[in-house]
Formats: sequence, structure tokens, C-alpha cells
Amino acid sequence: MNQPSPAPGTAEALRHRETLPYRHVLTLPTMPGAVRLARETAEQALTEWGIGLRHPTVDPALLILGELVTNSVRHAAVRSPQLTVIYAAGPDSLVFAVHDRHPYRPPLYGAYGGGTGGLATVMELTLGLGGSAVVRPDADGQGKSIWITLPL
Repeated sequence: MNQPSPAPGTAEALRHRETLPYRHVLTLPTMPGAVRLARETAEQALTEWGIGLRHPTVDPALLILGELVTNSVRHAAVRSPQLTVIYAAGPDSLVFAVHDRHPYRPPLYGAYGGGTGGLATVMELTLGLGGSAVVRPDADGQGKSIWITLPL
């Protein structure tokens, strides 16, 4: 389940790049204002990429993004002064990730059905849209990214 991204320059990496031609990366201080900035940036990027804000996936995607950034702010700020949001899209998918330098990797699929708010909401919305979620650790084990893939 925790598969690394394709190695740069490989055929798999080139296919990945072709299927997700739109990309944006945003690094923010791990502070409460990061949630608003991450959502506003997502809205701007989606609009620039031709994905209408009224698309049925957009509102849930923004809520998922807000929950993930909020979790980084609440739980990782002590060890991670910055967080990074990666946005990507292709003709049939929207992908985003939130990265911080806290080593804890939450069990995403254990959160689904077993709680309220936070990761339970993320998983309920993600799976309800037919999407997927994965936690990818940093190479040094001292941080992680939570990747969300949603169909468009």
C-alpha cells in the first residue's frame, strides 16, 4: 500500500507525468492560517486548470484538504515548522498530498467507520467518491505525506 513515487526519468515516471499534467506545490508555515491558504490555492489552481468549482468532486476535495492540513497544524507543528501541499490533476483525476516532518503515520483505513471528524471524515469522503488514500513515509522515516486520489 505504501508504494514510493516512480523514479525520475523512468518510463513509469513519464507516464505519471503525462496522466497528471497539471501540478502546483505550496509550502506554508504549520500555523492555523495554512488551512485557508491551502484551500484558496486549491480553488485558484483548479480554476486555472479548467476544473470548475461546481464540479461535484471539488467541495468534498476541499473539505478533505482542509482536514489534512488541520491535522498537520494540530499534531505536527512542534516537529514540523512547515507543511507542503502538492496539487495535481489530469483529465480523469484530482490528486493532492499534505506533507509534514512528523514521523507518525496514521492508519487511514482504521479511521474509517471508527471515529468522527479528522481522518474518519477524510476517509468517508475519499471512499465515498471512489477515491483512494495512502500514507507515504519520507525516506528517513522522519516525516510523511498523505496522498489522496479522487476521480473527476
